[in-house]
Amino acid sequence: MTARALPLQARFLPHGPGDLARQVLIFAVAYYAYRLTRGAVDDPAVATQAFENARALISIERTLGLFVEPTLQAATGGLLLDFASWMYINTQTTVTVGAMLWIYLFRNESFYFVRNMFLVAFGLALVGYVAFPTAPPRFMPEWGFTDTVAQFTGVPSDSVMVDALFNPYAAVPSMHVAFAVMIAAPLMRLVRHPAARAFWAVYPLLVTWVIVVTANHWLADAFLGAMVAGIGAYAARWMGHAHTTWAFSRPHVITL
Repeated sequence: MTARALPLQARFLPHGPGDLARQVLIFAVAYYAYRLTRGAVDDPAVATQAFENARALISIERTLGLFVEPTLQAATGGLLLDFASWMYINTQTTVTVGAMLWIYLFRNESFYFVRNMFLVAFGLALVGYVAFPTAPPRFMPEWGFTDTVAQFTGVPSDSVMVDALFNPYAAVPSMHVAFAVMIAAPLMRLVRHPAARAFWAVYPLLVTWVIVVTANHWLADAFLGAMVAGIGAYAARWMGHAHTTWAFSRPHVITL
């Protein structure tokens, strides 16, 4: 049994089970630190500013002819809207976690770059949430928006059942889109089947559609989310280069 287990461990856990546990811990600490800071908003002035910022985004989008969010939501209904609401709930959890786990197990050499992208993106997003709190479209029914996710789940966004770390004004940037870009870009190159590559190629666009028709984000949020992912990728590339240079000078160091 041991002889059989060792090749399997070498294939799926090339750095041993301790490394997997370490990566889970890194993500857990980073994610909950992100959620804790993200949810630490309990000031009426923040809400006031968030609605002012949302109205400013509407004004900018209308000037550019990009204020299509009400039209897109109104044109989506029935099962398609239920699908979008389900996707909104699952893209940041089920899809992202599943994709990260697959990369770790089957394309381990690429995992650490993706991990670093996410860690940088968490930090950038917190800057955006603090510097530019923004009310999401679902809070502005005067423009015709409805909270489709609340209708789908039966749990209103102001319910006590909602996560205490939830910040309703953390709309800019959209981390749904950032997450989508950060897993889709590497998976487009890492998967082998053409259909899988095609799916990941359109996945960020699908998520952008989801966040808009569910009235959770503005189009501007999606654009800024993609920018956060791009900056995260650039930073991760620099970190990888710096680590390689350092590792050559210290070859026996075990890194995170």
